[in-house]
This record gives sequence, structure tokens and C-alpha cells, in this order.
Amino acid sequence: MSAPQLVFTWHDWISLFTHFLGLSLMSLGGAISTTSEMQRYLVERQGWLTPAQFGDSVALAQSSPGPNVLFVALLGWNVGLNNGSTMAALCGVVIAMIGIMLPSTVFTYQVAQWAHRNRGRRAVRAFKQGMAPLVIAMLLSTAWLLASGGATGLDHWPLWLLSAVSCIVIWRTRLHLLWMLAAGAVLGALGLL
Repeated sequence: MSAPQLVFTWHDWISLFTHFLGLSLMSLGGAISTTSEMQRYLVERQGWLTPAQFGDSVALAQSSPGPNVLFVALLGWNVGLNNGSTMAALCGVVIAMIGIMLPSTVFTYQVAQWAHRNRGRRAVRAFKQGMAPLVIAMLLSTAWLLASGGATGLDHWPLWLLSAVSCIVIWRTRLHLLWMLAAGAVLGALGLL
């Protein structure tokens, strides 16, 4: 599937920004925990990215050194590139990154200050314990989205098999995760996936 040729208006840029603002407030497990919602919005609802562009952006950023929020910059970059210019791509990066980082940064700072002052309170301890299952569920939804590669049926069984085998090998052995990534890259380059 080829990249869509877009012509954004100011309304589209504001829509992108406000959507990432909202996602920022949900990203308690980090921006990666909202990947499934980003995919739904950018690929399925708006059609600003192809499924391949979305998956490639997340995979490239996650395999690169640095903070895991880099995938948001790549998503903004690709949305901008689909608008046909490098300036639009830079604009996409700035809009996406400010949108995803501003609210959660301010909120986290304020809550951390309050929680530190009130760390002995029962409500603070309950909140911390209650957030753990929510964050885990959001990360599992992201893992499901990335493991499926957008596939919804068993027609992509090699991808499902590779995901399952990788999970078991990483869980049960001392083999480093990068070896699994390298094996997946080789299988993909050979056209087996």
C-alpha cells in the first residue's frame, strides 16, 4: 500500500495536536502504552498513515537508542511527509511531540509533588497499587498490536509463530532480546514473514 498524499488544513494540524494532547493524559505507562489508540486514529480513522508506515515508525524508534517516545516523532514525521514536504514533516514532529509531552509532563510533575507530600496517606498508596493493572493492560494491548502486525486472522501464522517462539525463548533462556530481533530481521529480509 502506498503512502497517502495528503493536503492538511490548519484544522487537521489542530486535530492532530489535540488528539495527542488527549493521549498524553492517558499515557501513564509511557507514550508506548497508547500505541493502539494512535494506530486507530492515524491509520484507521484519519487515513494519514498506512499500517506499514505506522508499524515501521514504532519498530524503528523502539530499536534505536534513546527514549521510547521517539516513535511519536516518527509518526509526526511520516504524517508530515505524506503532506509532501520536509517542512510539513518538521511541523508534524513538533506538533506530535509537544502534544504528547506537555500535558503528561505538567501532570506528572504536579502529582509527584503532591504524592511526595502525602506519601503516607492511604489514598496515595491505593492509587499507586491500582494503576499497575491499568498500565499492564495498556502495554499488553500495544504488544498485541505490534505482534499481530495489523493481521486479524490466521493467514499470517508465521508472524504469530515467530512472536510466540520469541516470547518463550526470551522468557525461558538467557538469550538476549537483540538476537530475537536479528532473527526476525533475517526472516523478514528472506521473505519468510
